[in-house]
Amino acid sequence: MSSPINRIGLDFGTTYTGFAYCHVSDEDNICSNDSWNGDVGQLKTNTVLQYDNEYNNVKLWGAPALAKKKSRRTRKQKNSENNKPIELFKLHLGDLLDEFKPKLPVDYKKAITDYLREIGKVIKETIDTRWPNIDYFENVLLVITVPAEFSDKAKAIMRICAFDAELIKEKYSKNLQFTTEPEAAAIYCMSNLEGHDLTQAGTNFMIVDCGGGTVDLTTRKLVKNDQLAEVTERTGDFCGSTFIDVEFLKYLRKTIGDEPMDLLRDNHYEQMQYLVQQFCENGKIPFTGDDPDFVYEVDIRDAAPILEQHVIDDDIRKTLDDDEWVIEIDFETMKSIFEPVVQKILHLIKVQLDGNAQETCSAMFLVGGFSESKYLQKRIKQKFSSQVDIISVPTRPIAAISRGAAIYGLSIRLNDLNNVENDECIISSRVLKYTYGISYCTKWKEGDPENRKKHGDLIEKFHRLAERGTKTDINREVTKYFAPVDCYQTQAKHKLYYTQAYDAEYCDEHGVNLLGELCIELPGSGLDRRLIFGLTFGNMEITATSKNERTGQRCNTTFKFNLEDKLDLVLR
Repeated sequence: MSSPINRIGLDFGTTYTGFAYCHVSDEDNICSNDSWNGDVGQLKTNTVLQYDNEYNNVKLWGAPALAKKKSRRTRKQKNSENNKPIELFKLHLGDLLDEFKPKLPVDYKKAITDYLREIGKVIKETIDTRWPNIDYFENVLLVITVPAEFSDKAKAIMRICAFDAELIKEKYSKNLQFTTEPEAAAIYCMSNLEGHDLTQAGTNFMIVDCGGGTVDLTTRKLVKNDQLAEVTERTGDFCGSTFIDVEFLKYLRKTIGDEPMDLLRDNHYEQMQYLVQQFCENGKIPFTGDDPDFVYEVDIRDAAPILEQHVIDDDIRKTLDDDEWVIEIDFETMKSIFEPVVQKILHLIKVQLDGNAQETCSAMFLVGGFSESKYLQKRIKQKFSSQVDIISVPTRPIAAISRGAAIYGLSIRLNDLNNVENDECIISSRVLKYTYGISYCTKWKEGDPENRKKHGDLIEKFHRLAERGTKTDINREVTKYFAPVDCYQTQAKHKLYYTQAYDAEYCDEHGVNLLGELCIELPGSGLDRRLIFGLTFGNMEITATSKNERTGQRCNTTFKFNLEDKLDLVLR
C-alpha cells in the first residue's frame, strides 16, 4: 500500500475547532481552512451542536448552532424545544471534577462522534476540491491534537469516535496519528524562530497553549536536523478561557441569586449561552487591564430576559429594577473574574520553568485562542519577563495547533498500515507523564504481606516497565521475554497499569490504575516458544509488538483498554 500523500492537522478544541491541510509534494504550502457553512474568513468554527427534539440527528453545528438573541415575540412564548445547543462536551474526556463538566442530553462520546462526522464532511470536501479523484482513506494521514493532560484512555476514546465518525476506515488504522496541542504548537513556532535568532541547536523554548478548556505547556530543545526534544514533562490544567466564563456566571449568582441562575441553566440553556456569548464579545475579549475606567454592562432584559421572571427575592428585584436590569462590571470586578484563572496559568508556567531551572529558557510563545487576551499577555509578561528574554505571540496563534499538526504529519513516513517510521520525525523524544508496569507473579518471601500470598507460595506485584519523567526516543521499545507455562497454551495475557508515582510495589495500590490487558496469541505448541514482547511508550499511543524469539515470526497482539465500551485495538 502506498504512503498517504495528503496531511490533515485537526485541532478539535473545547470551544473552537479548525483544521489545516497540505500535500507532501508542497510542504511549504500549508493551508488553514477558512470556510464554514458558507461563511468565509474564520480560521475556526464553534465546537457546538444542535440536535433534533429526540437528540438523534444533528440539525446544526458550528457557529450556526449557537444560541441567537430572542425576538420580542419569542420572549413571550414558552421556551423553544428546538433550540438546545450543546457544547463543551470535550471536557468529559479529561480528568475534571464533575461540577465543571457540562450536563449533556446525550452521551459525550456520541456528541464527539457527531461533531467529528460533521467536520469530517468539510475535510473530505476540501480534499476532493483541491485534489480530485483521490481515495481519502488511502491517501490522507490525519493528525488529531489532544491536550497534554489527556490519558491513554482518552486517546483511545478519541480513536473510536474518529472511526465511528468515518474519519478512518479501521479502528487501528495508522492513518490516524495523535500529537499533543503544545507539541503541535511548538512545531509551528519552530518554523517562526528565525525572526527571533533562536535557530541554534540547544536552544530551549516554552510553548504555552491557551485554549478554551485547557492550558498546556511544554518546553522543547532544538536539536540537530531541526528536530525537537522534550525537556520536561508536559504539564497542563483545566484553566482555559471557558473558566473565565464560569467565574462570570459565579459573579452573576452572587448578584442575582442561585435559584434564578439554576433555572436559567436547567430550563433555558440557550439564553444562558447567549448571555455568555455577549460577555465574551463585549467583556472578556476587550478587557486589557490597562483602562481603570473600564465598564462592561450586562443587560439582563436583552441577553437573558427569562431571568426577570425567575428573580423572586424582593431586595434583589428592587436593586435590579432601580438599575433597569443592567448589571455593571467595573475594572476591579473584571480583574477579580480573570484572576482565579490567570493565577493558575502563572503557576503552571512557574512550575514548568522551575522544572528546567538548570537550563535557560530563551523564549516563551503563547498560542491558542485565549493567548490573544491582552490581559493574559500583560500578566504573563509582568511575571516572567525577568526570567525569559522573549515572550511572544506568533502570527495567527489561533491556527498554530492545526498547522503544527499538519507539519508533524509531514515528518511521519508510513510504509504500510502496520508500520510507522519515525526516524526522521520532527519530534525526536518525549518525556513520559506516567509510570507504566505489568502485573507479575513471583515467589512470596519473608517480609511480604501474608494476606497477599496466593497459590501456596506466590505473590502478585507491579513490575515497572517505564518510569514517569523519563526522556525516551519516540521509537524506543521496552522488551520483555516470556515463555508459555503449558504445552498447549494458545494465548498469553498481561495486565498493563499506569500511575503518576515513580514506582509501585503492588498493582492495587492507591493511584495505580488498570490501563488494559495485553493479549498475545501463541501459535504452535510446546514449551520452547519463548516470545519477545515489546511496548513503545514514546509514541502518542502505546504500541505493542510480539514475536517468536527463535523464528522471528510476529504474533497477533491485541490491547483491550479498560473502558466502559471494552474497546479492542490491534496495535501492531
